[in-house]
Amino acid sequence: MEDSRKLLDAMQMIVTNLSQQADGHMIQSRIFSSLGFSKLAEKYAGHADEERGYVIKIADRMMDLGAEVRNEAKPAMPVCKDPVEWVKTDLQISKDGLKALSGIMCLAAADVTTYDILKEYYKDEEEDMHWGEQQLDLIAMIGVQNWLVQQL
Repeated sequence: MEDSRKLLDAMQMIVTNLSQQADGHMIQSRIFSSLGFSKLAEKYAGHADEERGYVIKIADRMMDLGAEVRNEAKPAMPVCKDPVEWVKTDLQISKDGLKALSGIMCLAAADVTTYDILKEYYKDEEEDMHWGEQQLDLIAMIGVQNWLVQQL
């Protein structure tokens, strides 16, 4: 029973933090759009939608398990006007999130349905991490200005 409570608490933490992250990505999308970086704006708007989808899946699963989902206070998130600084920030958020998520997946090992939802989310977050790493490598190779031109 204690492991079930820990898992539900962890799922609530994901719902809280991921809903905040989705809002943050939507805000970043609008900032990038206002700066003329339409590709980055589109990327982060889509990312926000994906994250909201995972919030829904995890919240629904919590309710399936008999838990109450809460709309908790959310921590402030950084906002960046500099696209390169944002990619670096978002990459670190992904790395930190993956580390936390792997521990939560261990708690879900006996609950196949929850595990599958978390595994799907993990894969998506891992793809995001790889995208960020790839962009920073590309910036190092072609330079910031050339990379920024590609984001218009």
